[in-house]
Amino acid sequence: MTDVAVQTTPSPSPTDPHRFINRELSWLNFNGRVVEEAQNERHPLLERVRFISIAANNLDEFLMTRVASLEEMLADGEGVITDDGLSPAEHIQVISYKIETLQAALRAAWDNIREELIKRDIVILAPDQLDAEDQAWISAYFHKNIFIALSPLAVDPAHPFPFIPNGSVALALEVRDPVKNTDNKIILPLPTQLNRIIRLPPKATDRTIRFVVIEDVVKRHLDVMFPNLQILSYGEFRVLRNSEIDMVNEKTDDLVTSFESAVKSRYRGDVIRLNIAESTPEHIRQFLIDELEVEATNMNIRNGMLRLTDLRQIIVRDRPDLCFTPYTPRYPERISEFNGDAFSAISHKDIIIHHPYESFDVVLHFIRQAIKDPDVVAIKQTLYRTGKNSPIVKALIEAAEAGKSVTVVVELKARFDEEANIRWARDLERVGAQVVFGFMELKTHAKMTLVVRREDDVLRTFAHFGTGNYHSETARVYTDLSFFTCDPVLCQDAAALFNYMTGYAPPGKLQKIAAAPLNIREAITGLIDKEIKFAQAGKPATIWAKMNALVDAPMIDKLYEASQAGVKIELVVRGACCLRPGVKGLSENITVKSMIGRFLEHSRIVAFGNGYKLPSDKAKVYISSADWMPRNFNRRIETFIPIENQTVHRQVLDQILMANLMDTRQSWYLLQDGTYKRASTAGHDFCAHDYFMKNPSLSGRGVRSKKKTLPPNLILSDSQ
Repeated sequence: MTDVAVQTTPSPSPTDPHRFINRELSWLNFNGRVVEEAQNERHPLLERVRFISIAANNLDEFLMTRVASLEEMLADGEGVITDDGLSPAEHIQVISYKIETLQAALRAAWDNIREELIKRDIVILAPDQLDAEDQAWISAYFHKNIFIALSPLAVDPAHPFPFIPNGSVALALEVRDPVKNTDNKIILPLPTQLNRIIRLPPKATDRTIRFVVIEDVVKRHLDVMFPNLQILSYGEFRVLRNSEIDMVNEKTDDLVTSFESAVKSRYRGDVIRLNIAESTPEHIRQFLIDELEVEATNMNIRNGMLRLTDLRQIIVRDRPDLCFTPYTPRYPERISEFNGDAFSAISHKDIIIHHPYESFDVVLHFIRQAIKDPDVVAIKQTLYRTGKNSPIVKALIEAAEAGKSVTVVVELKARFDEEANIRWARDLERVGAQVVFGFMELKTHAKMTLVVRREDDVLRTFAHFGTGNYHSETARVYTDLSFFTCDPVLCQDAAALFNYMTGYAPPGKLQKIAAAPLNIREAITGLIDKEIKFAQAGKPATIWAKMNALVDAPMIDKLYEASQAGVKIELVVRGACCLRPGVKGLSENITVKSMIGRFLEHSRIVAFGNGYKLPSDKAKVYISSADWMPRNFNRRIETFIPIENQTVHRQVLDQILMANLMDTRQSWYLLQDGTYKRASTAGHDFCAHDYFMKNPSLSGRGVRSKKKTLPPNLILSDSQ
C-alpha cells in the first residue's frame, strides 16, 4: 500500500537473465534482515538475542543444504546454470563472499547486544572473571554434570580421527606424557545434549544474571580430565556437514527402512565447513584440516562463541521486562457460541482460524471431537511436520484405538523432521491406522484433514485446509491460516486428492481446488491472464499475494507480463524473492515487501481483483500450502483453495492481506538492485502483528461481539 519509486538505474530487458535476482543471494538478504531485527531497538533486548540465535541457525541450515548441494554439483562437474546466468563455480564464489559478510554482521550485532546486556545486568563471564566462590561452584558443577559425559579420544595410528557430529563443538588438544616423553593428539567432543550456557547462582547482594559457556568450563578443568598429562596446546572447533539426503531408490522393498538408513547417512555427511577458534594454534588448525579433509577455503577462523544458535539459552523468564509481553491466543467466539461443537459451528458457516492470534487448540479440538463422536466413521489427514510430542498424532492414535477408520499420509522427506515422522508412522501403524507414504518422487506438502460423519443416514464430510503444518509449537509463532468448511464440492475435491495420494488414483477434473503437480501452475497462470485481459480492456486489474518465497522463473515472467499490461501487483514475500520490482518497461507496476517481526510470516494468500478494485467482495481469493517455487509447482502435492464465504473472504482479503500491505513497522521494500530498504513509519506507524493481537478475526467473532475500533481501511462488517 506504499508507493515505491521506479528506479532509473540501468535495467535488464524481459529476456536478460539478470531480470532475475539470484535465489541464494536473496535468501541471504532475508537472513540479513533477521540480523538487522536483532539491532532493532523497538524489540526488547532478550528478544533481540532470539533474532541472533534464529539468524545463526538459519545460516547453518543454508550451509548444510544449499551450499552443500552447490559444492557437490561443482565436484561432480555438473554445469547447471542458474536462472540469473551463473555457473556453479561463479555461484559459489558470489554467495561465499555474501556469507562471510553476513557472518561478520551477525557477530558484530551480538557484540553490541552483549554490551547492552551488561548494562541490563545480564553477563556471560570469562573464567578469569570468576571469584573464589564462583570457581568452587563451577568445579562442583563440572564434576557432577559434565565430567562423566565427556569422552576424550586419542588420535594416533591405532586410533583414527573420531566422528564429530554435525553442528557440534569439540576441543583438539596436544598433550605430553612426561613418563613416556611422547606427544599425542586428543579430541574432546562436547556432547550436544549438555547445556551449552550455564547459569551461575545469584549473589546475595547482586541482581546480575550471570552465565558461563561450557567450553570455558571444560578448558578450566583440563587438568582434571588429564591429571597425568601436560597440556601443550589446544583449540576449539566446530563442523558443519552436508545434510542433503539422497533420494531413496524407488525399487526398494521397504521404504521406511531405506529412508532410516538415508537419514543416518546424513549424520556422516562430508564436512563442508570447519570453524576454528581464533586462539587455536596454527599447527592444530592444520591438523584439523588434514584429518577432516577440508579445503582450506572452507575453514573459517572465528572469534568468540562458535555456535551462536545456543544464545537462546540466556533468554530467561525472570527478566520479563526484556522480553515480549506474553500473548495468549484467543479461542474463536463463534465456536464457543455452539458450546464447543466444531461440527455445528462449521455447518453454520465456514470459519478461518488465524494463528498464532487464535488458538491451534481449535484444530486439535476438531480431531478430538471426531474421536468421541460415534457418528464419525473416518478421519483422513496429511502430516508433514508435527513436532516431537505431537498432540495431533496422539489424537489420531486415540482415534484408531477407538475403532475409527484412520488414514494418514505421512511425508518422510520433511527435512530435519524425518526421524520424528518415521517414529510417528510406526506408532500409527501399531494401533491399526492406515499409514501411506505418498509418492516416491513427490513430497506431500498439502495440509488437509477430512472427517466423514453420518448425519441422518447420509455421510457428510468436514474439511480442514491449512497454510501451515499440524505443529502445535510452531503454531504459536508462525502466522498461518486454518480453514474449516463442509462445502460438499471442496470436500469432494479433497477426497479425490486423498485417493490420489493413497491409491495413485488420478483425481480427474477437480471442481474447485487446484493441486500441484496437477494443475496449480495452470490455475494461477489462468487467473493472472484474466487480470491482463481486464487491464487491456481498461478495467481495474490488481493482484495481491503473500508467500514465503517467489523463485519460479516462469511465474515471475508471467508477473512481468502482467505488469507490462498494466496490472497493479503488490507482493508480500517474506524470504527469497527473485523478481526485480520497479524496473521501467519490465516491472514498474510491481512492489515487493518483506515482513520480519515478532511472528514468522508463513501464510500463503493470493487475491485477484477480477475486474474490480481491491479490496472487493467480487475479488477471487485463495489460500494455499504452496510458495511459488519450482519444487512446489512440480515436485510436491500442494493445494490452492478458493475462499468463497463472504465473511471469511472479507477476513482474508480486507483484514489479513490489507493489514500486511499497510504494515510499516516491520516491513522492508525490495529495490531493483536486490537490496531492501526499511519502510518509513513517518506519518503512518502501523504494525500488523500488534493489530492482530488486539483485534478478533472477522470469521471467528461471535454474532454478539461488539465491533472493534479499527484503523482506516480496516473497517470491516460481519453481514453474513
